[in-house]
Amino acid sequence: MKKKITILLSAALLTTLALGHTSTGIADAKSTEVKKYKNCKEMNKDYPGGVARSASVKNKGGKTKYKPFVSKALYDANTARDRDKDKIACER
Repeated sequence: MKKKITILLSAALLTTLALGHTSTGIADAKSTEVKKYKNCKEMNKDYPGGVARSASVKNKGGKTKYKPFVSKALYDANTARDRDKDKIACER
C-alpha cells in the first residue's frame, strides 16, 4: 500500500513539473539575469529601501525610511553598494 502511494505521488509530481515547465531555456536565462547598478541613486529608483541579502538581516545604521527588497542574487551582484557591510545595499 505504501509503495502504491509513493509511486502515485511521484507520478503526480513529475507530471506537474513536466506540464508547468513549458518555457524555453532562452527566456529562463533572461529572467534570471540580475541588474548591476552603477550607484545607489540608480538602485534607489527601483528599490527605495535598498536590497537586503536575506529577510533576517537587521540594519546597523539605525532608523530607515523604507523597508528593503529581499533578493540574494540582486544583493550579490551589487555588494559594492553596501558601504557599512550590514548585508543591505543602498538602504535609506
